[in-house]
Amino acid sequence: MTKQIHLAAHFPGVNNTTVWSDPAAGSHIEFDSFVRFAQTAERGKFDFMFLAEGLRLREQNGLIYDLDVVGRPDTFTVLAALAAVTDYLGLTGTINSTFNEPYEVARQFATLDHLSGGRAAWNVVTSWDAFTGENFRRGGYLAQDDRYERARTFLRTATELWDSWHGDEIIADKQDGRFLATPAPGTFRHKDAFFGIGGQFNVPRSPQGRPVIFQAGDSDQGRDFAASSADAIFSRHSTLEAGQAFYVDVKGRLPKYGRTGDQLLILPAATFVLGDTDAEAAEIAHQVRRAQVSPQTALRFIEQLWNTELPGFDVDGPLPDFDPVVSENLISKGRASVRQFAKDPVGLANEWRARAEKGRLSAREVIIEVTGRQSFVGSPETVARTINEFVQAGAADGYILVPHITPDGLAPFVDQVVPLLQERAVFRADYTGSTLRDHLGLAPLGRPHEAGRPGRPVTASAAS
Repeated sequence: MTKQIHLAAHFPGVNNTTVWSDPAAGSHIEFDSFVRFAQTAERGKFDFMFLAEGLRLREQNGLIYDLDVVGRPDTFTVLAALAAVTDYLGLTGTINSTFNEPYEVARQFATLDHLSGGRAAWNVVTSWDAFTGENFRRGGYLAQDDRYERARTFLRTATELWDSWHGDEIIADKQDGRFLATPAPGTFRHKDAFFGIGGQFNVPRSPQGRPVIFQAGDSDQGRDFAASSADAIFSRHSTLEAGQAFYVDVKGRLPKYGRTGDQLLILPAATFVLGDTDAEAAEIAHQVRRAQVSPQTALRFIEQLWNTELPGFDVDGPLPDFDPVVSENLISKGRASVRQFAKDPVGLANEWRARAEKGRLSAREVIIEVTGRQSFVGSPETVARTINEFVQAGAADGYILVPHITPDGLAPFVDQVVPLLQERAVFRADYTGSTLRDHLGLAPLGRPHEAGRPGRPVTASAAS
C-alpha cells in the first residue's frame, strides 16, 4: 500500500542551518517573517509548522554565541498570533517540561487549541543543564533518568487536566436561555514525586481534546517516552539506512504500551537544496555549506570539542595537534556545543583528524563535513522522487523541512517539489480536515475515560 507523505516546516531562527548573511535572509524575530513562513507552508498544504524554543542564549568564551544574538521570542505568543492569520496549518511549539509547571502549560495549550480551532501541538522536551536552570527559581538541573520521569509525569498530569472537562459539562437551561454548569467541571487532584496539585482547570475541553503530542529525544529513554506517550517523534536520522533503523526501533516499542504503528508518526528534520539540475544543486549546496560554516563558526566548533580557547587559530590550517581537555567545566554553555554530545571527545577528535588526513581537509573543511545538514539535494524531480522513495521504504512517515533562508526559503520547495508529489498522488492536493489530528491521520480522541492516559506500559495479561 502506498503511504501518504507528511510534510511540515521548521522556522529555524538563527542557528548553523541558517545562512543569515545571505541578502535574501530576513528578520528572525519580526512578526512578518513568521507570517510569510506560515502562510507559505499552508499554501503548500503542509501539516504544521514548528517552532523550537531556547530558554537562554548560548555562550562561549564568556560571550553570547554569535548565532544567537537575534534573541529568542516566546513560542506561545508567536503561535497564538499565527492562529489568526492561518486557517488550516498546525501550530507546533517546543515547551520545556523541566522548568515549567503542568497547570500553566496545560492551560496555554488548551487555549491555543481553542483559538486555532484544533491545530495545536506540543513538543515535550527536557533540559539537562544548570546554565539554563539559572533563569528559573528552581535552578540547577536533573539527572537524565529524573528529567525523563518528570517529563512523563508532567505529561500525564497535563492530560489529567485536559480530561477534567469531559466535553459536556456546560448545558443549556431551555426555559430562560441561561447556561448552567454541572457540578465542579475541571476538578482535579494529582500528587506524585514531582507534583502535588489540586483545584479546578478553567479551560473547557478543546477541539482536539488535547494538543497533539510530539517528542524529540533520541536516547533510549527518549524513544521509550515517545512510544508510550507521543503522537509523533522528531528524528535527526534523515538518511535512508539510519532512518530505517530508527523507524524499526521506535515502532517496535509500541506494542509494549498497547499501541499500533499508525499511532506514532516518525518525522525526521531535513534540509534541502534545489537547482535546475542535480549538478547545479550540488554546486549551490557546496556554497551554502561554506556560508553556514564561516571561519568564526568553524572556530567555535573546534574550541567546543577541544574545550580550549584558541585565539589566533587558523581554521584554514590543520586541526589542533593536542588532545581535547576532558573536564566537567565546558567553555560553551547552553545547547551550542558539539562537545556536550561527545561521550569520548578524544576519540571524536581522532576521527576528525583521520577524516582530515584522508581527504586532505583543513580544519574548517572538516567542520563543514561533520556538521553537514543537507538531506535532499538535486533538481525538484530528484528531490521529490527521493523523499517518496524514503517514505515508501520505511525510513520515515514524512519530513520536517528546515530551509537555510528565513523566511522565504520554503517557497521553492512548495512551488517546485510539492506539485510533483501531488502528481504522484502521495501528498494531498488540499486539506480534507480542519484539525491537526486530521492532517496527521490520527484517530479522533474519545472521551477521557476512552482515551486512556499516556505513559502506562501494558502487561502481558492486559495486552492479550
